[in-house]
Amino acid sequence: MQKEQKWLDWAVELQSLAQSALYYCKDKFDIERFERIREISAEMLSEASGLPTEKVKEIFCNEVGFQTPKLDCRAAIFKGDKILLVQENNKTWSLPGGWVDVDQSVKQNTIKEVKEEAGLDVTADRVIAVQDREKHNLPIYAYKVCKIFVQCSVIGGAFQENIETIQSRYFSLDELPPLAEEKNTKEQIEMCFQAYRSKDWETMFDYKLVAKPHKLACGSSQQLE
Repeated sequence: MQKEQKWLDWAVELQSLAQSALYYCKDKFDIERFERIREISAEMLSEASGLPTEKVKEIFCNEVGFQTPKLDCRAAIFKGDKILLVQENNKTWSLPGGWVDVDQSVKQNTIKEVKEEAGLDVTADRVIAVQDREKHNLPIYAYKVCKIFVQCSVIGGAFQENIETIQSRYFSLDELPPLAEEKNTKEQIEMCFQAYRSKDWETMFDYKLVAKPHKLACGSSQQLE
């Protein structure tokens, strides 16, 4: 494991422990100590990322209670032997999807995201894979993300102009455009094709560790939207 990744892991663990302790702790002196531990974790990330400490605190230390991973859902929609991608405002392409809202199930949220980003009405048919994001995508975030890939079927709708995406289009595996790799890599899209072509697909759980150099990004709640 590279040195930078060790520092990131330590900072994330310190922040998580301090956040939980601050939620449950009653002693004012212990609260002061845990607040300082949380500050140290933010200072560590600031040093590694080059961002101001206050900015890191805003992104990294803005929750209360027991810390859990965020959920990101991605929809795999096929027509013939092509997969639907949406073009982001930065001109890269991704599977429709985003953060799972607190009042939505994964299934509901996947359907909602497809409607918002691609204008399509879909059914969510099966879970292709559940992945730990940092094992597959760069940059590494200062918080954990669980990615869920869902195979969907179109039942209506058409692309509508919106603030999140520019257009949508179906692509074959051998003609993929520049991808938003922080959201989906070529390997992840290949996995979706494999599931689509298989009648007996079984949900994959972190089936493959992609060996990549580690990069650090504190991230924001908007990055996967």
